[in-house]
Amino acid sequence: MSFSIGIVGLPNVGKSTLFKALTKKQVDASNYPFCTIDPNVGVVKVPDERLEQLAKISQSEKIVPTTIEFVDIAGLVKGAHKGEGLGNQFLSNIREVDAICQVVRNFHNLDVTHIEGEVNPKNDIEIINLELIMADLSTITKRAADTEGKARSGDKELQQLLEIYKKIKTALDDGKLASTVELSNEQQKLIKDLGLLTLKPMLYVINIDEEDIKQKPDSQFNGQQLAISLSAKIESEIAELEESEAKEYMQEAGIQESGLDRLIIASYKLLNLITFFASGPKETHAWTISQGAKAPEAAGKIHTDFEEGFIKAEIINWQDFVRAGGEHLAKEKGLMHLEGKNYEMQDGDVCLFHFK
Repeated sequence: MSFSIGIVGLPNVGKSTLFKALTKKQVDASNYPFCTIDPNVGVVKVPDERLEQLAKISQSEKIVPTTIEFVDIAGLVKGAHKGEGLGNQFLSNIREVDAICQVVRNFHNLDVTHIEGEVNPKNDIEIINLELIMADLSTITKRAADTEGKARSGDKELQQLLEIYKKIKTALDDGKLASTVELSNEQQKLIKDLGLLTLKPMLYVINIDEEDIKQKPDSQFNGQQLAISLSAKIESEIAELEESEAKEYMQEAGIQESGLDRLIIASYKLLNLITFFASGPKETHAWTISQGAKAPEAAGKIHTDFEEGFIKAEIINWQDFVRAGGEHLAKEKGLMHLEGKNYEMQDGDVCLFHFK
């Protein structure tokens, strides 16, 4: 299972420029045999300094980073929820992603006309959110009407479900995202099949003027939502350079960290993902799992046979692995601990799985 972020935005906000910059960082598909890369999908590596340290200790021949997908979702215009423009395609594509990245414009360029006539990032967000809200409102209204008829039979589960639908519909009617409604984990599971767009985690990318890139990026925007400020134009220029040239360019421009790297890492965190490693002479490999995943599920990321025949796992924190001098010395020092099926994986675990 891959994790994907859908990039959405109004016309002329820099969405395509940002996506093209991301795809310049795309991984070699040959390292990921089950990965099919479509033109509108960018599979990019997640920056992780731990990989180099682990590979150095293990003297690995190859390093394989973990990845995350960015999907360029076209068709967002006013009225998209009614099928205007590429609205139907837009709604279909956005339902398939795990989270949404809204690109909003905060740069000024007289040669690039803003579709609304003025640069106003909060207004951009309101337009995008309204389309998502209206699409969800249509979904929840139809489902509530259908459930209400069936609930008249006295079925308590359906009545409970109907109350959840009404609660969400009230929020949507008030122009609020479904994610603002307090729902228990159990209630969220009950409505998962609806595929509500405004329940998805959201990240905002504020596309700023080039001269503003030295400002400290905001971590919040529009309330509690996560935000990254960057210049898509500069990021696209950096993405065209070789690594050494890119570092020199960033140093001269006073850029501490690539905006794309910050976006990738923020997206990773947005989905509550963690990384575990396998490290040996052949390769050091990073793998992605959801926070809270158990050891057998992690083993299944490497191969389905590992999960089905899981017996135990030898696990060590990556820092202890490096300090010990690798797997062999870590075992000699008793630093690797055996864990069973109920072990909850931690970010930075280095693992050796045993299976039938």
